[in-house]
Amino acid sequence: MPSARAGRGAAAMNAAGTGYTGTAVALHWLAACLIVCGFSVGLWMTGLALGPQKLKWYAYHKWIGITVFLLAALRVAWRWRHPPPPPVPMPEWQRRAAAATHLLLYALMFLIPLSGWTYSSATGISVVYLGLVPLPDLVAKDKNLAAVLKVVHVTLNYTLLALVIVHAGAALKHHIVDRDGVLGRMLPFSPRA
Repeated sequence: MPSARAGRGAAAMNAAGTGYTGTAVALHWLAACLIVCGFSVGLWMTGLALGPQKLKWYAYHKWIGITVFLLAALRVAWRWRHPPPPPVPMPEWQRRAAAATHLLLYALMFLIPLSGWTYSSATGISVVYLGLVPLPDLVAKDKNLAAVLKVVHVTLNYTLLALVIVHAGAALKHHIVDRDGVLGRMLPFSPRA
């Protein structure tokens, strides 16, 4: 039974610390999907005419951002308790670039929602998470500060977009060119996950 052997092999890899846990994989892809959705909604909603529809989409965008923030906190807590598997053999510069990229990705998953929340506070519009939980304003209403925070929020988002492209490109390079199993360790239905 090849499938039973593959399942036992995956369990052995995880037990030996060479694969990511199912929770780590799920958190990774859930955050990735939410980031893509949040970025797409953010691009789209800015072109809408001011009205109830635009305000509704802004609320959705904020909810997605706060959820990404919460997921990032959960991911950090999970990673602290469940260290990642050892890296596959690769040149030292690639290992350092991967570590720096991951650190920046985590930082942006916190900074972008915080910058959006602060921007919303500076515009005088409070964030009510999921329409149920009012979040405190982080700063007082200030038109000049809001203009600065908008630029910060947009810049951080485009920085995240660039890093996601680099991250995905590196994963594909490892999968297609190097064939070293890096991507397979993070795929949801891979035996290595």
